[in-house]
Order: sequence, then structure tokens, then C-alpha cells
Amino acid sequence: MTIFEDDYFICVNKPNNMLVHHAYHSRNVAEEQSLLQFIFEEKGIKVFPVHRLDRKTSGIILLAKDKKNVSKFQELFTNQTIQKVYYGVVRGFSPTEKQIDSPVKGKDANVHKEAFTTLKTLENIILNIPVKPYESSRYSLVEMHPKTGRMHQLRVHTNKISHPLLGDPKYGDKNHNIMFQENFNWKNLFLHAGKLTFIHPFTNKKMVIYADFPEDWLLLFEKFSWKNPIKK
Repeated sequence: MTIFEDDYFICVNKPNNMLVHHAYHSRNVAEEQSLLQFIFEEKGIKVFPVHRLDRKTSGIILLAKDKKNVSKFQELFTNQTIQKVYYGVVRGFSPTEKQIDSPVKGKDANVHKEAFTTLKTLENIILNIPVKPYESSRYSLVEMHPKTGRMHQLRVHTNKISHPLLGDPKYGDKNHNIMFQENFNWKNLFLHAGKLTFIHPFTNKKMVIYADFPEDWLLLFEKFSWKNPIKK
């Protein structure tokens, strides 16, 4: 799970369906292991998340080793000096390139905040598998660069342009999600945080860190004859 580690931070490849940490007074503490608990048990160190990653999203997350350094790493995100690259599988043939700037609701459901995402389509496929009301089904592999970090931003933005992510129970297309499960046994959200690029705030080194795709993705690339976009 660990991708990179130095004296200041650790980057790990979070699996789908794992919480980063339990909410205060969470009822689920005894029922499921959080990422922070897993790291503590595996490495014997307490780490501090610098940014968010949804429970259902897989991929790279950066965690500080010292609480006092969290703010220094968070500046990379607030100042937009870190480049985040996500990959998704969406319904339909998505645009070749698209800028999405629809506001996204924050934790307070009544407040919408500015949100910006750039999207680029890498691959397409037509499957001879009917999904109502069509006789066939279409999918695209997309690369996304979020400029802001709103909750569920990429899930909301892809849905906003009528190309929802596959495996998304909240913003996705139920019929296509069921098709993926029944035909391929792929149940997870196809959203993966694949790459971070930034200047290390303490050593000034340029950091380029990749997170390999989960098993579902590798099977999909093989099945659809799509190129793995982060294969080094």
C-alpha cells in the first residue's frame, strides 16, 4: 500500500471502500478498519491526512508524519501548486476535452462553492451489450485534473455533463452499474487518484508519485484493449 515515504510524509495507495479515518464518535470504529488504523498497525506510526479521498475512490493520498507539518503540505493544495491527476470510466462517449466549472455543494448542503475540473478523453469503446433504452453500450476512459478540492467534485462534475462515473451509487447510472456487475463482476467506483506532482515543501525536490490501478481496472484495460495510462 505504501508508495513513497521520507522523514516528512508518506504516500499510500488507498483501496476502494476504505475510510481514511473514522468520524468523531463513529459507530463503525469496531466494524471496519480505517486507513489511519491500517497504517498504524502496519508501520507503528501515527500519520495525519493532508487532503481528502472519498471512501469509494481508490488511489494516492498524502499523509504527514508530524502534525505540525500538515499545514505546510496543505498549502500545496490551497495555493494550487500541486497537480492531481485522476482517472475515471464514464458512461457514453465523453468530450475530447472539456472544462467543467459547475459549483458543487459543500458539507453544508445549502452552500454551493466554485469548482473547476479539466477533463480529457483517452479511450472509447462500444459494447454489444444492451442497456435500456439502447441496443449497445458506450464507455470512455477519462483523465481529470481538479483545480479545486470540493467534496465529490469529480463525481458531481462527470454527472453534470451527462457522463457519470461507472460504479457510482449516488451520482451514477443504475442501469449501467448493474450491467457492469452482471457481465464483468465489477462493483467498485471507477475513480482512481493516479498521480501527484509537487515541489517538496521541506527539501525543494520535485516529487512525481504514481499509484497503480486496482485489480478491477487492470481487468477492464485487458477486456477493453485500453492502454494503461500510468504504466511506467
